[in-house]
Amino acid sequence: MAFAETDDGVKLYYEETGAGFPMIFVHEFAGDHRSWEPQVRYFARRFRCITYNARGFPPSEVPEDQASYSQARACDDIKAVLDHPGIAQAHVVGLSMGGFATLHFGLTHPGMARSLVVAGCGYGAERDTSAQFREEAEATARGLEENGIEVFAATYSLGPARVQFQAKDPRGWQEFVDMLKEHSPKGSALTMRGVQRDRPSIWDLEVGMRAMTVPTLIVTGDEDEPCLVPNVFMKRTIASAGLVVLPKAGHAVNLEDPDAFNRAVTDFVDLVEANRWGLRDPRATSQSILGER
Repeated sequence: MAFAETDDGVKLYYEETGAGFPMIFVHEFAGDHRSWEPQVRYFARRFRCITYNARGFPPSEVPEDQASYSQARACDDIKAVLDHPGIAQAHVVGLSMGGFATLHFGLTHPGMARSLVVAGCGYGAERDTSAQFREEAEATARGLEENGIEVFAATYSLGPARVQFQAKDPRGWQEFVDMLKEHSPKGSALTMRGVQRDRPSIWDLEVGMRAMTVPTLIVTGDEDEPCLVPNVFMKRTIASAGLVVLPKAGHAVNLEDPDAFNRAVTDFVDLVEANRWGLRDPRATSQSILGER
């Protein structure tokens, strides 16, 4: 088993598969390194694929201090995993909680990101939903502490943006639920408070995103309602961003529609590697409906 150590002394479990230019995958709150199996099996044919478990998700360590969990830590943990085997730059692919960390990584360590795939990112980010999101995050953390991981998994896996996965792929959805039940309730509760509840809004990142030039692909399902408006905001704000919306899809798009997700990422990365993914043409940002006359 391979472990990378963070700057605050937390050991993070990671795996490597394949050879080539590095591609690191950053998992969602309800997932772990295994959530990227459909991507590793596909991309490891061309890339050096790295998956890891965030702090709080065994076999990574579960620090007991709430201060050990934050959005900044989640961002810098990507760097720690890349630093351990001496990787200077990688394509970074993240979903949901991992998508937020990926976005922050592009803002904080742009030189280490050849490209960013920010998927399923946006829950609680809108100004008018942030208070509700924080309240629900705190209630979720308390539920994990009081009722355990199995009760949490039974309800969380049937959320409004999860039922699409269940309907399309019952076997894959059940595997997702079974793996979720193996998570640490303590680590999950600490993560829910420190990383999820207390993270900044995407709107708070506007100045940094307007300055970003790292090639970025934003991916969401069209039935992942909390992510739609934030994803359009990111597309409009990041000059180097493209937006893919998968039809009839929920939150875990990489598992729910792996073929479509892999094709979108492949097309994106191919353009990046060919130096054909540029910044948005300023003429495309005109406020005129019919264009300048």
